[in-house]
Amino acid sequence: MRIRRGAAAVAATALAAAALAACGAGNDSEDSSGEAIVVGTTDKVVSIDPAGAYDNGSLNVQTQVYQYLLNFPAGSTELTPDAAEKCDFTTPTEYTCTMKDGLKFANGNPLTAESVAFSYQRIVDINNPNGPASLLGNMAKVEAKDPQTVVFTLKSPNDQTFPQVLVTSAGPIVDEKTYPKDRVLSDDEAVEADGFSGPYTIAKYSKNEVAQFKANPDYDGTYGKPKADQVTMSYYKDANNLKLDIENKKIDVAYRSLTPTDIESLEKADGVTVHKGPGGELRYIVFNLKTMPGTDEAQKNAVRKAAAYSVDRAALSEQVYKGTYTPAWSAVPEGLPGATESFKTAYGEKPDAAAAKKLLDDAGVKTPVALSLQYSPDHYGSNSAEEYNAVKRQLEETGLFKVTLQSSEWTTYSEERVADSYPAYQLGWFPDFPDSDNYLTPFFGPNNFLQSHYDDATTAAMLDKERTDADTASREKTLGEIQDRIADQVPILPLLTGAQVAIGVDEVKGVSDTLDASFKFRFTSLSK
Repeated sequence: MRIRRGAAAVAATALAAAALAACGAGNDSEDSSGEAIVVGTTDKVVSIDPAGAYDNGSLNVQTQVYQYLLNFPAGSTELTPDAAEKCDFTTPTEYTCTMKDGLKFANGNPLTAESVAFSYQRIVDINNPNGPASLLGNMAKVEAKDPQTVVFTLKSPNDQTFPQVLVTSAGPIVDEKTYPKDRVLSDDEAVEADGFSGPYTIAKYSKNEVAQFKANPDYDGTYGKPKADQVTMSYYKDANNLKLDIENKKIDVAYRSLTPTDIESLEKADGVTVHKGPGGELRYIVFNLKTMPGTDEAQKNAVRKAAAYSVDRAALSEQVYKGTYTPAWSAVPEGLPGATESFKTAYGEKPDAAAAKKLLDDAGVKTPVALSLQYSPDHYGSNSAEEYNAVKRQLEETGLFKVTLQSSEWTTYSEERVADSYPAYQLGWFPDFPDSDNYLTPFFGPNNFLQSHYDDATTAAMLDKERTDADTASREKTLGEIQDRIADQVPILPLLTGAQVAIGVDEVKGVSDTLDASFKFRFTSLSK
């Protein structure tokens, strides 16, 4: 059934078109030597500055405009030099990178080992609650030995994941002459500073409305020369409008996030192709261990476990997402080395209200438990409302919970969730790199991204052990033990896992090339 838009939706599309025109998007742009490409998304940018963001919407911008020491070429998960000439362990606790000669930022300032050391240390020093500092937990220090040599000193030796950390949200290299060491730049300041050295620079920008990317002629890195000289990202508040604009070919690519119904409809539409890539997205509930219901840790743990006994993942998968997402039974999705089904083992495949009630009774928890549950209607797709209404029904059908469901848009949500405003709330995760550790250390290690007051010394020690274990079988055993511990403590409640999806008009090439297991959407692959 075709979805009709009302006057408000038509007006929104007109505003988007005006914004694109204002930014110069279009085939006759003077900034482009070829046809420009327009990509639509419902993702929101928290911060262009790498020190201030650790989310998919921000990473999509950062991937295009910043250079990294190492990177993943399109279609590959093999680490390849980007700004670095080479990187290697020179001792068990020292990882050394030699820089390419003659690199510079778009503003003309040189990009050297000093820029690299500054960029990484800055993320740690600023330690923004929405930033990626948790990824650098094993970095003791970083220093430029000379203009071409940067050395990372690690707290734990033989870190099997550290080279991949260089490709993550912690990895973009910024200009030490224009980025302050003690605060996050606003997006407008970052655009004005022009401290970009990636395959694209930002020509024009209006936050979460439109961003115009222009090919950087001086880029010398993993991705190679961009196939399109100009790409414009158009930001949508409503997934319905995104679906209609790709269906009517008013944009070239739709990337995150369309509803399962829309994807199913577009698979039958003429002139557009639905592209799917490797899975890895995880959807889950976070419990704030400080503000959630319960008078002590025993009661809070009983509440979390009772919720784990009460949710019906299969119903969420089939009824809400039409099978485009499947049940998640661990903090690590199925298919990655070391992944288990710890939550299925601990709580069963189907809801068990009797087991949940016994837990609460034994802990002296009065029922129904009043639980405030928050979700974001714009960041994880418009089906989030249906998903969390279904979770509310599932919890309340046991008679053990009374759920107050609330929502807020991502720009507010990302600030409030780290300010102890939400006792329980929705999050989703795209991995920084294809390794089980990336679903564990950022969430459950010290100074973790969740900021949910989960701080467990035993888990932290186990994470250190697996990261530094070169024996594959031994490492996977430890990874399984960590997942069992998380299932017992339930700081998060995994719900669903899903694949990457992007829809392109048939004239656009290269969409499938960038939907790989590195989980980076590269504009450099796109052409028409």
